[in-house]
Amino acid sequence: MDALRFLPEEGQIWLGEQRMLLMPLAASAFFRKELIHTLGMKRARGIFMRLGYYSGLTDAELGHKLRGGEEELEESYLAGPQLHALQGHVQAIPVKLEMDLGNGCFYSEFVWKGSFEVDAWQAHGHQSEPVCWTLLGYACAYASQLLGREVQFREVSCRGCGDAECRIIGRLAEEWPDHAAFAEQFREAPLIDELYELQARLATLEEDRVRTPDQDDWAPIGSAPTFLDMLALLDSAAPSDVPVLLLGETGTGKEILAQRLHERSQRARGPFIAVNCAAIPPDLVESELFGVEKGAYTGAVQSRMGRFERADGGTLFLDEVAELSPRAQAALLRALQEHQIERVGGQSVKRVDVRIIAATHTDLMQRVEQGMFRKDLFYRLNAFTLAVPSLRERREDIGPLAEHFLAHFERQYQRRTLGFTDQARAAMAEYPWPGNIRELKNTVERGLILTSHQKHLSEKALFGDSRMPGMERDKGQGLDARGMLTAPTPVTGEADSVHRHIAALIDAGLSLEDIEKEMLLAAQTGSDGNITAAARRLGMTRPAYAYRLKKYGLR
Repeated sequence: MDALRFLPEEGQIWLGEQRMLLMPLAASAFFRKELIHTLGMKRARGIFMRLGYYSGLTDAELGHKLRGGEEELEESYLAGPQLHALQGHVQAIPVKLEMDLGNGCFYSEFVWKGSFEVDAWQAHGHQSEPVCWTLLGYACAYASQLLGREVQFREVSCRGCGDAECRIIGRLAEEWPDHAAFAEQFREAPLIDELYELQARLATLEEDRVRTPDQDDWAPIGSAPTFLDMLALLDSAAPSDVPVLLLGETGTGKEILAQRLHERSQRARGPFIAVNCAAIPPDLVESELFGVEKGAYTGAVQSRMGRFERADGGTLFLDEVAELSPRAQAALLRALQEHQIERVGGQSVKRVDVRIIAATHTDLMQRVEQGMFRKDLFYRLNAFTLAVPSLRERREDIGPLAEHFLAHFERQYQRRTLGFTDQARAAMAEYPWPGNIRELKNTVERGLILTSHQKHLSEKALFGDSRMPGMERDKGQGLDARGMLTAPTPVTGEADSVHRHIAALIDAGLSLEDIEKEMLLAAQTGSDGNITAAARRLGMTRPAYAYRLKKYGLR
């Protein structure tokens, strides 16, 4: 029961790394009734079976962790019914279990007692078919995920149909003659598929042009008000040719925003050229931006175009523009004002038609005051300035961004996972993300690499063993053998503090009796002499406290 934690003050219950819910059985019965009336019996059954299936996949990971590796496979398998009982769904009593996967043998039989789904159906009377849909989906998923083979269960008798008991039998899928039709119930309902198809058609009709896969992959994502306000301003500036200056921390996705500006401008059919000014050596910046003529300097064995010429008719994105050298700043100012450039070592000027989008993570105005950036260039670039919010300012977007990156890396690494655990989501929401979206992307990639196929991405996979500052979480309250709540477990910091105090008392030369005396007196003083209250503060009964007072001759 150590895996089950209660956090009453935070309104949370956790089982392993998954957040759990307690809800009235009547609410589940109402939901079932609504779905049946809305979608019909067949579709509703499929939804509830898939609900149980997903829950079983999640618990299979936990069962494997709790009960060991391959040599304890049977123990791990039997942990599933125990987890199901712990969640209040049903008591699963094993009747028969034969497991020899090496020889293709598997047979499992359980009796279900106290099925919550049978109780939810009581008001509807006896049914013609078994009603334990969610429980059945759970059993199929738990066994299949844990054993690495497709296992299917059938409910051969059900109290919801008037039988004496609920009984299930599980075999390897291929042993059931109707296994293919049964497996269809774990796929998305045809109604949902039809809706998705219609949505896809509408999206295609609304698109004024086809986007490339890369553009789709890295389009701006977010619904935070600060982000949406910034995006609306960016879109309003897109149709014009006004230079745009993007200000924001590193990793906030400024290049993605610059691409959006380009795509929504009248230059969308022209080239989009990006250059990181900080990544180019100072003595090569001018040749990279404006090009070079053959023989201009040692090593210039041929003439070549610079970024301005390559971006002619389109957009040039200058990232980290604050790192440009003074000479490059002067040449950039001329290009902005005159729409002309001159190659290094060249004797003539070339006209270029380029829109400039600049970006920096530094305070450009401060650079101007320090004499490190030209004031006239600053005001030229500052025609339309946008502040890109950090990820800390748009925490509601962390989840959608993480899901987007996970889908991308699943395609890239050709691996399918079960998504993030709830604890991993909570950790991502709490973490300050100093590296912003770039750091989030790298963290999700790391998590996927460390996660096995058809497993959840855990907090440990994302962040490693070391917990980040400010991410310590209360371990909460668990259950004892009688199912009663235990005392809250202190977080690591609290435990360390207690150990330090105890070590200080021992170093001071105090004996156990001395410490006990002082605790008795402190408890009594803090309780205004009330013996019962003092005993309660020390977690003792009143007679035990009174005995110790008498033992040490205290009043």
